[in-house]
Amino acid sequence: MGKRITIDPITRIEGHLRIDVEVDGGSVKNSWSSGQMFRGIEEILKGRDPRDAWLFTQRFCGVCTTVHAIASVRAVENALGLEIPINAQYIRNVIVAAHCLHDHIVHFYHLSALDWVDVVSALDADPAKTAALAESLSPWPRNGQKDMEAVKARLKGFVAGGQLGIFTNGYWGHPAMKLPPEVNLLAVAHYLQALEYQQKANKVVAILGSKTPNIQNLAVGGVANPINLDNQSAINMEKLFMMKGLLEEVRDFVQQVYVPDVAAIGAMYAPWLGYGAGVTNYLAVPDLPLDTKGTKFDLPGGTIFDGDLAGVKTINSFQDPYFRDNVSESIAHAWYQGDWDRHPFDEDTVPNYTDFDPEKKYSWVKAPRFQGHPMQVGPLAQVLVGYASGHELIKKYADQVLATAGAIAKTKLGPAVLHSTLGRHAARAIRTAVMGDLALKHLGLLIENIGKGDVATFVPPTFPAGEQRGFGFHEAPRGTLSHWVVIRDGKIANYQAVVPSTWNAGPRDEKGQKGPYEAALVGNPIADAEKPLEVLRTVHSFDPCLACAIHTVDVEGNEISRVRTL
Repeated sequence: MGKRITIDPITRIEGHLRIDVEVDGGSVKNSWSSGQMFRGIEEILKGRDPRDAWLFTQRFCGVCTTVHAIASVRAVENALGLEIPINAQYIRNVIVAAHCLHDHIVHFYHLSALDWVDVVSALDADPAKTAALAESLSPWPRNGQKDMEAVKARLKGFVAGGQLGIFTNGYWGHPAMKLPPEVNLLAVAHYLQALEYQQKANKVVAILGSKTPNIQNLAVGGVANPINLDNQSAINMEKLFMMKGLLEEVRDFVQQVYVPDVAAIGAMYAPWLGYGAGVTNYLAVPDLPLDTKGTKFDLPGGTIFDGDLAGVKTINSFQDPYFRDNVSESIAHAWYQGDWDRHPFDEDTVPNYTDFDPEKKYSWVKAPRFQGHPMQVGPLAQVLVGYASGHELIKKYADQVLATAGAIAKTKLGPAVLHSTLGRHAARAIRTAVMGDLALKHLGLLIENIGKGDVATFVPPTFPAGEQRGFGFHEAPRGTLSHWVVIRDGKIANYQAVVPSTWNAGPRDEKGQKGPYEAALVGNPIADAEKPLEVLRTVHSFDPCLACAIHTVDVEGNEISRVRTL
């Protein structure tokens, strides 16, 4: 008889997520994804001024504040048919690109790399060999032997003093850990360096947004940033070139450290290119608009079904009916009143908690669908859509990552290997490299437009009588995010957010179709049921995003072990 393993909560994420898996013969046979926290901001927003919604929606999440602010103002602008000044588009674009750079770096190094890197094993590494390996992968100036010796000495001091800190409770020595000590030492060194560079990206968000998290500069109609090259309180040349310098430093770290690290670790865990595909329907939305209407973009959007890249269908504008008309959510297995499948404009959010029952209701997360299909969202979706549609930067960096990983693994790798647990990490690295280039491009576009004498950043909205409906989307770090608003006589009548982790973490729908987490876990190996590291690998590859303790239970629900983990 197989074992039921319950991991509650999943750690190194943001929020409260429970994963249940049935394991038999050393692999996962079935799984359930359960969101363990109710989100009620949709109800709080009813009756409020639509111009205030973005301030509330940032509180959906403690990490993804910026992205909800952007999606919210876009939804209200969409409902009003409001165009915003091109400077406002560029300022928003630089903010979301910098936020993305920060987020992706943090995800790989600080939230998920410890699923693959055995930190304690790094104490057995030869720093000279580590440096030689690192220098063979990239010209990063902080990969020298002295740098590696310093990191090893620092780590040795942690261990000797019993002060491993956040590394204390990892699955060190787990049979699924395969990296040699030298690669583990390199990863620890870059983990520490990444703490610096994610901060540099976040400084750009703070410069334009006034603070982060919870930026303060947005408005329905544009941004609240004045442009005055002679005023220290406004956007001026000093701030513009400060941001340029920060973004160049982050871009170099991404290209010379993050991308090679992902390629190298992926090549050394090649079997994991065969695990974790799950749902191979993909959804991404276009972003980084290049015009005031939202009809030209620097990031591609579209859908792919059944992994068929040749059948990509693009999403082309902020008004695209293909996206607007085909999103729905099911509550067949979610703790809400009723048993419906509805379009977001027609949804309600009435909580109705019952016990966890895998055959009935077992999650606070709804189950989004596109044309009735579960869809995987995230960097992998956008990379595949971009690759299939010939996006120049995505193809450039995807080919680079696949070639580097293939050279290390001594095999030729094509885009098909991206349908996997490790493929999601590779795609996130590819997207980060793309965003590094585009952040600088859009900052340059802003500087160029200011140079023409254009300093407009805002147009005032007006709210007509009657009802308006609008949707706003944003390709957030975790994937497709959309906000849906119904406005009546200038007040919010209904508000729904369909967020990336709802698409990916959602439960089964009324047809029994698994959500992407659930589907991706089936077939994963489990070497040790009391230390289900492999479950964490696949779930973390989607980038849910907080931490506590793990326990496992048998099929009768009895606890068989309790472990603390990162």
